[in-house]
Amino acid sequence: MATRRDLDEWVLDALAHAGGTGTIVDVCRRIWSSRRGDLEASGDLLYTWQYDIRWAIKRLRLAKKLKAADSSQRGRLAIR
Repeated sequence: MATRRDLDEWVLDALAHAGGTGTIVDVCRRIWSSRRGDLEASGDLLYTWQYDIRWAIKRLRLAKKLKAADSSQRGRLAIR
């Protein structure tokens, strides 16, 4: 069963698959296509995961795994 903490790794995996950069929509699309079964089996996370992705991104930025919002192109996420 997936949890909110799994989203951190999934975001990084989705960005790595996209060449290290992408929009939140790109990330969500990739997560849905590769982790749909995990999300559907995760209870309430199925209904909140797209909201929770934003918190995962914040955690990853604070951990310096993603570039800060003010140092990346507007609307794009990028791996450090």
